[in-house]
Amino acid sequence: MNTLTELLEKIGSLEKELARELAQRHERLRYTVEEKKVRFSAEMRQHHQELVTRFSDYVYDNGLLIVLTVPVIWAALIPAVVLDLFVFVYQFVCFPIYGIPRARRGDYVVIDRHQLQYLNWLEKMNCMYCGYFNGLMSYVREVAARTEQYWCPVRHARPVKSVHSRYKTFFEYGDADGYRQGLEDVRTRFDDVD
Repeated sequence: MNTLTELLEKIGSLEKELARELAQRHERLRYTVEEKKVRFSAEMRQHHQELVTRFSDYVYDNGLLIVLTVPVIWAALIPAVVLDLFVFVYQFVCFPIYGIPRARRGDYVVIDRHQLQYLNWLEKMNCMYCGYFNGLMSYVREVAARTEQYWCPVRHARPVKSVHSRYKTFFEYGDADGYRQGLEDVRTRFDDVD
């Protein structure tokens, strides 16, 4: 196993460790997640309600220029929804033909922060938007990564700022023999996908 592959596996291991640490924090902040619903203790719900910022104070504190950017931000939702629909159709049509397991959108698009009682209605809307938009980008990245694994599983020669989940299965840049001999195997190597 080469160093890059080992490092990518360590990143995966650290992501699992992070998930365990976050689970411990659930306990400290006194909430549970049951069937995708978050449940805070009564004491914590009361505390959260005491911390809500009034809408007028929220707008005033952020300033007029910030408020004027809101239409620009929300306009990005239109192409995002179109992208979401296209990626759904793409995956539904192409992945069965390629033998690639579909990415579950719900594993990436998580909208739950609007349930936090210490947020005012505008903050909740903003959190729903960000949960959708960033989750969608993660979902699209995973679909693209699985596609890339099928069509072009070769690592880049130059360093990449952030690698996707499938990069660890890719061939080294310039490894022509490995590519030609192992391409069919790599195209179907999704045993680590749920």
